[in-house]
Amino acid sequence: MKSARLYISLKPDILDPQGKTVHHALETLGFDAVASCRVGKYIELAFPDLPTEEITRRVGEMCERLLVNPVMETWRVEVVEE
Repeated sequence: MKSARLYISLKPDILDPQGKTVHHALETLGFDAVASCRVGKYIELAFPDLPTEEITRRVGEMCERLLVNPVMETWRVEVVEE
């Protein structure tokens, strides 16, 4: 079994109000060494033993059709053996 670990984040030029809220909360709790914070999404997809290239291709198609808003978000995938 293989898993595709999908990391989705906002593009750098897109405002991240959730990240700002988390950053402010961390400062309030005394974690003032954090310069900034951006919040994203993590999705893990399990696949039968397909070749890594096929999994990467399928995840790319899923991102294009459903999982990612290409206007605002970027993504990367890691395929790992379970």
